Amino acid sequence: MVSRIQHPAGGYKKIFETCGELNEPIPAIVVGVIPEWLSGSLLRLGPGLFEVGAEPFYHLFDGQALMHKFDLKNGHVTYYRKFVKTDAYVRAMTEKRVVITEFGTAAYPDPCKNIFSRFFTYFKGIEVTDNCLVNVYPVGEDFYACTETNYITKVDPDTLETLKKVDLCDYLSVNGVTAHPHIESDGTVYNLGNCFGKNMSLAYNIVKIPSTQKDKSDPIAKSKVLVQIPSSERFKPSYVHSFGMTENYFVFVETPIKINLLKFLTAWSIWGTNYMDCFESNETMGTWFHLAMKDPAKYIEHKFRTSAFNLFHHINSYEDDGFIVVDLCTWKGHEFVYNYLYLANLRENWEEVKKAAMRAPQPEVRRYVLPIDVHREKQGKNLISLPYTTATAVMRSDGTIWLEPEVLFSGPRQAFEFPQINYSKFSGKNYSYAYGLGLNHFIPDRICKLNVKTKETWVWQEPDSYPSEPIFVQTPDSVEEDDGVLLSIVVNPGADQRPGYLLILNARDLTEIARAEVEVIIPVTFHGMYKP
Repeated sequence: MVSRIQHPAGGYKKIFETCGELNEPIPAIVVGVIPEWLSGSLLRLGPGLFEVGAEPFYHLFDGQALMHKFDLKNGHVTYYRKFVKTDAYVRAMTEKRVVITEFGTAAYPDPCKNIFSRFFTYFKGIEVTDNCLVNVYPVGEDFYACTETNYITKVDPDTLETLKKVDLCDYLSVNGVTAHPHIESDGTVYNLGNCFGKNMSLAYNIVKIPSTQKDKSDPIAKSKVLVQIPSSERFKPSYVHSFGMTENYFVFVETPIKINLLKFLTAWSIWGTNYMDCFESNETMGTWFHLAMKDPAKYIEHKFRTSAFNLFHHINSYEDDGFIVVDLCTWKGHEFVYNYLYLANLRENWEEVKKAAMRAPQPEVRRYVLPIDVHREKQGKNLISLPYTTATAVMRSDGTIWLEPEVLFSGPRQAFEFPQINYSKFSGKNYSYAYGLGLNHFIPDRICKLNVKTKETWVWQEPDSYPSEPIFVQTPDSVEEDDGVLLSIVVNPGADQRPGYLLILNARDLTEIARAEVEVIIPVTFHGMYKP
């Protein structure tokens, strides 16, 4: 899965540039034949506005949320995009400056105000962003764009209109939730966020939003906390972007990337600190794995430990013969990977991009296996008896269980990230295939498929082409796990015409089925979904 292509022309810089909305959907030119059964919408979120007036956004996760939609029907395709009209966006457009602090960009008081007004503005407290540029997911019959704060934004998936801002704190005890909820076949949504636990110490709550209500009431209003997981540090929760879920268990991986809560609450309001300024690494804790039962909801006290790594995306987790198998996209060490995702770094010339990636934590796809039943009398022995993995779990004298992974894929500065699976049929179950976006020194330049059982790989790649996270859509009445297609938005900045396109690949071998080309550049997108 290692990239075969270099990028000396620097075409990737185009996916980090501001673009405008479209007044109406534009038709795409289809090359190839789109399967008749493929009728629906690919919805994607990402940054689309990288500066406001003369004020730039500095980090990849700062640009204002732009929602994209490729509609597929009867072999024809249209493309549409609109900015999500969040408070952060509307106020920035109104005042022509950055008004609300983003992930790596601090907002400052209006320079037109007098010095006393500006001074008191600093002490008004933290105004949390609602810039929902990360993902979109269904809740009941509605759809919500999200980031990682307590705010989610209801959107219309057909018109892309912004409908309503929702504060999850009105319904749940959370400071924020991940951008990667798990959704069961009946529409039940599970998510995880940090909160204040007992004695004002930090903890993590797993929350449940029920499926569509018979009385058509809002499912969010019936949200509840299922179970609480303790934090390794009282005032420093770990950064969490996703979590795992099997049929009967939740899996939470607590990494050494910490949020200094005291700094977040104090320095921000005084000195204009941003989110990135509040992160720090605990160089001694390593990484902790936590388990909790779903029904009855209960935290399991086992102390699983391993060496330090960054984690943003779980691939899948499942139960097998008394064990829980957890597949992850990891980055080695305790230094925060997001330190390397400032826009200035990503817009550098190719040789400078490569140098920065040489210094950064290195990616690795790993499989960890956790025993459900733990017996102290087995100290010093490998507790894992699954025949198909080399992952180990060893009980230590202090009662902790030390985990060592099986490496499923490793390539220096070549990441398998933004993973997807056949989610509707194999989420939480024993599976074979994962699909991902290949990052070449942090630059997305290929689509990958990994057989997690045999480690066989497949790659789609073209010169000067920059794809997005591949979304798996299964063929109707499919039997095989990989019977379906992958959808990805690709940008080829050097193309003479139609530089952006929707790519449709055969999920079995990553051969191209069709592409739908449009006459616009499409900026980077992070996550999204297919809506039939």
